[in-house]
Amino acid sequence: MRMNPDNRRLGLIKLTLFIACLLPFGRLLWAAYTNDFGANPVEFVQRWTGTWTFNFLLITLCITPLRSMTQMHWLLRLRRMLGLFCFFYATVHFLSFIGFDHEFVIDEIAKDIVKRPFVTVGFAAFLLLIPLAATSSNWAIRKLGGRKWQELHRNIYLISILACLHYFWLVKATALIWPIIYTSAVLTLLAWRIRERKRKAIPVPQFPAATPLKFFRRKPE
Repeated sequence: MRMNPDNRRLGLIKLTLFIACLLPFGRLLWAAYTNDFGANPVEFVQRWTGTWTFNFLLITLCITPLRSMTQMHWLLRLRRMLGLFCFFYATVHFLSFIGFDHEFVIDEIAKDIVKRPFVTVGFAAFLLLIPLAATSSNWAIRKLGGRKWQELHRNIYLISILACLHYFWLVKATALIWPIIYTSAVLTLLAWRIRERKRKAIPVPQFPAATPLKFFRRKPE
């Protein structure tokens, strides 16, 4: 049985995208192999994985506007993969934090989460990502139902706001340019969604159907 040409092209796009999404992780593996982490290996790993978590978050949020503006509906079939890669890099980011900084000591991790605001919001964002990743399957959609599944996955908007706060509180006041750029991108994407929801909420005017003309015979005088 021959594969549909459209499905073959989409499969090739997905494969190419999958390989591209692994490149940042490959950079980490290469740095580990060549010992090319720079002067502060822990900071390098945490910044690298954190940046790519945010990058994939933004790319995932871009899918719906792009699909709407280009009418390329097949883009939606890439969103799940991009979202899972966002979770993958977030997991590596979190593991580098609890492993390098605290050597997996639970008490120390808990104290840091409570003590430092940027860690608190980052941890909250990671926790919110877990159910989204766990329900990124057709089985989960059928089990939860489309409406409940959509409500759950709208947490991505809250996660994006928490990611912005995490980034702002993480960097020094003299290096705010990148947090500002990322936050501006998030706000633009959220504003587009708000505008679209308002636009779709406006009822379409209903015009009454044309009344057929009635001809009256003139009464004889």
